[in-house]
This record gives sequence, structure tokens and C-alpha cells, in this order.
Amino acid sequence: MNYRLARTPKTALAASLILILGAMSAAHADDGTTFDNTTVSGKTFIDFTNLDQTKNGSDTANAGDGIDVKRFYLTVDHKFDDVWSASITTDFNYSASTGETQLFVKKAWVQANFGDTLKLRAGADDMPWIPFVEGLYGLRYVENTLIDREKFGNSSDWGLHAFGAGDNLWSYNVAAVNGAGYKNPSRSGSVDVEGRFAVTPFTGLTLAVGGYSGELGKDTSNLPNGATRTANRMDFVAAYVNNGIRVGGEYFKANDWNNVLTSGPKDSADGYSTWAQYDFSPVWSVFGRYDHVKPSKDLNPSLKDSYYNAGIQWVARKGIKLAAVYKHDTLQDNSGTNSTKSNEIGVWAEIAF
Repeated sequence: MNYRLARTPKTALAASLILILGAMSAAHADDGTTFDNTTVSGKTFIDFTNLDQTKNGSDTANAGDGIDVKRFYLTVDHKFDDVWSASITTDFNYSASTGETQLFVKKAWVQANFGDTLKLRAGADDMPWIPFVEGLYGLRYVENTLIDREKFGNSSDWGLHAFGAGDNLWSYNVAAVNGAGYKNPSRSGSVDVEGRFAVTPFTGLTLAVGGYSGELGKDTSNLPNGATRTANRMDFVAAYVNNGIRVGGEYFKANDWNNVLTSGPKDSADGYSTWAQYDFSPVWSVFGRYDHVKPSKDLNPSLKDSYYNAGIQWVARKGIKLAAVYKHDTLQDNSGTNSTKSNEIGVWAEIAF
């Protein structure tokens, strides 16, 4: 007799907790390990801002003052021995614009460590590209990186993950995943693949190339013909992070990302992001960023998204960062009926423990 477990975020959270706690109990019973090898950590992104946003000249429901808890990550890590470990990260967020709170499993994995050059994880884990660029950018709590902000990729997904590094000169990460992202662990008729290879030719400089190919979890069994297209994306990033200087640039090109299930004309997108940050004291820094994206080059070639921010950051103490920031975003085409403009100013915070 076959039993099938409904795949919902709450079910995934419960199953992951049972799996990890069960493994901990088994390890305790077998070899006498204790919970001394278990750590708990957390990170939250909070902002209080004023948003002036219009769509085709009229105010949107999002406009006004508000406080957002954009993310609250709670992580439990456990190390069984030098090879085996496990981790779970929950993702809570609240948005003033929607008035809703949500709870997801962001990451839940079991790892086998075969050395610096090969680590294998099964479950939900960081994807190869977005979290890597976040580390180079350094201001994730202020804004998502380019691919994440424009919704051309996922930061975490369910599947198999392999990664490693050598002599601080090179690193790689490859993932075979369901494709629908960490919020949707459902199955599909195919497996998506994302990969990244990076080199560090000298201290501070990182160069990386990446790519994605798959049906984004939309090739489900209930569709008679399945997905009609394969989405793919190419990524490039170059960044220098050293001696209080952080500067970089990212470029992507994607094909058929938003029309995997469409049999009509093909579509493509591309864009770039540049950023810089300078620490003028041990606790103060200034930063700025500019993004330019064409999200629909074939179906709506005049549609463009231009985004920039500028601000100053204060590291109040270890684990607490505050930033006063101004942001501007314009998405519009030549029709005059597809225009969204946003101006936002306020304080953003990252609290980690």
C-alpha cells in the first residue's frame, strides 16, 4: 500500500524537524554524542520606510509609511562527526503592504563532508548563484541582488547539491533541484540544474560564471503535454572585496524564463547591476548601486527597469547593522500604460545572533 504525504510548507517543516531530531537521537544512542555539537543562530531584516509609489500616475496600495520584517531566519545546525551534519533554517516574513505573515522552510539538509573539494547535501539548500553574489555584494538586508530582485532565479531549492573549493583559488557549486523554489517542494516531470564556477586570481578579486537550465517546476504530471519550453540563464560576476573597498558588477541573460508553459513567441531578458561600498571608518561606510534590466526583450522590447540606491551604513555592534537609504525604481515601456515608479526612503536593519 502506498501512502502519499501532502507537500505543503507546514508538512515540509514538520518532516524536516522529525528527520533531523530523529537523526540526532540515533547518533546519541549509537555513539554517545551529546547536543554540544548543536548550534542555534538567527538573522532578521527589518525596515521602517516611507514609500511613494505610483502605477500609471495613480498611487498604489503599497504607498505610505510602514514597518516590514522582510526576513527572520532561525537556524539549527548539528554536527554528528567529521563527515555527517544536518541543518534546518526557517524563514518568517511580514509585509506591511499585504498585512500577512508567512512561515517557510528556507533550508533543510543532511551533509556528507568528503573534504574541502567535495561536500554533498540532500534537501533544501542555497542555490549556486544568488547566495554567492549576496556574499560579494554584502548588503542583502538593504536589497536583493539582481537575479533575486528581478525574479529570474531562486535563492534556495529542494534537491541534491555538490560544492567544494581548492586552495582559496577556485570554487564550484552544482545543484539538481525540483525547480519551483524552497516555498514549493512539489515534484515535476524533470530536474532543473544550476551551476557556478569561481576563481580568485589574487586576494580580494573574484570572477565567476554560472548557468541554469530547466522547467522551473512547472512540468507537472497533470499537464497533458508538460512544459513546452526550457528556461535557461547565463550569469557573470566580477567583484573586489578588500581593505574596506567593495565594488562589483553582475550580468545575466535569460531565455523563456516567464513562458515555460507558453507555445507562443519566445522571449528573452538581460540586465546588469553595479555596486560600490567604502568603509571610511571601522563602523561607518557609504554605498551605492545601479541596476538596468530589460525583462521582455522580444515580446515588449521597450520595457525597461531602472533601479538605484544610495546610503550610509553604521555597524552599531557585532551582529547589528543599520543603514539610512534612498531607493528609486522605474519600470516602464513606450506605451504609456505600463509605468510603475517608486521612491523609498528610510532605515534598514540587519540583526544577527
